[in-house]
Amino acid sequence: MEKVVQSDSVAISVSVVSHGQMHLVVHLLQDLQTHCSGQNIELILTLNVDENLQLERTHFSFPIQIIVNSAPKGFGANHNQAFRAARGSYFCVANPDIRLNACPFTGLMACLAGADVGVTAPLVLDPSGRIEDGARRFPTPGKIMVKAFSGPQIPDYSFQAGSQHVDWVGGMFLLFPGSVFRDMNGFDERYFLYYEDVDICARLSLANFHIVLFSGTYVVHHAQRSSHRRLKYLVWHLCSMVRFFMSGPYQRLKRLGRL
Repeated sequence: MEKVVQSDSVAISVSVVSHGQMHLVVHLLQDLQTHCSGQNIELILTLNVDENLQLERTHFSFPIQIIVNSAPKGFGANHNQAFRAARGSYFCVANPDIRLNACPFTGLMACLAGADVGVTAPLVLDPSGRIEDGARRFPTPGKIMVKAFSGPQIPDYSFQAGSQHVDWVGGMFLLFPGSVFRDMNGFDERYFLYYEDVDICARLSLANFHIVLFSGTYVVHHAQRSSHRRLKYLVWHLCSMVRFFMSGPYQRLKRLGRL
């Protein structure tokens, strides 16, 4: 692991994992430099596969830690690994295909001021400006069947101005208080890919934390949609879905009538 040390304390540790996506990562880092220079952030970049770095760290005002995996890890394992290296009071999980048009952190950190908020997320827009379905109610097998065989989907939530409590938020851009992420033991690494976000939000909810969507800020998601195009990713998606429905958190939510 290579590390750039900065003497100032760090407020926000941003974890990004690249799967041969350095061209996307560079754009995200440039957005952080442009829009978030007033925030005391650090960037923890994990190279999950062998690739050229393609960035000059001295071009950025924030410190960048580089973690190079000897073998690919799953979503949760990569971000948990980054958290162990993080120095910030807040821990941000960001996909490499996220773009910023403004700094999202001030509003999101304000949402976390309440001790009962475990994670918050901004509105997620697609490149055309449409709101993505990034906040949902907890899934059930019945809901999945309806979604698979029905027509256009109605969003689970009508998005309100300001903040609102939701069941779970998508893992493309999340902000946790570092202490909460640590107390929850991070993501469940048994999920290699997909449903890690559902699971951690379920565990947060069962621990009496709120999951908050803050519509006062947004990020743009240039979604890759790998599970729609490649069989391997579809299999991972289905396996993670089944794992969640068989998990302890899901069964507890079911017994409590919260599904």
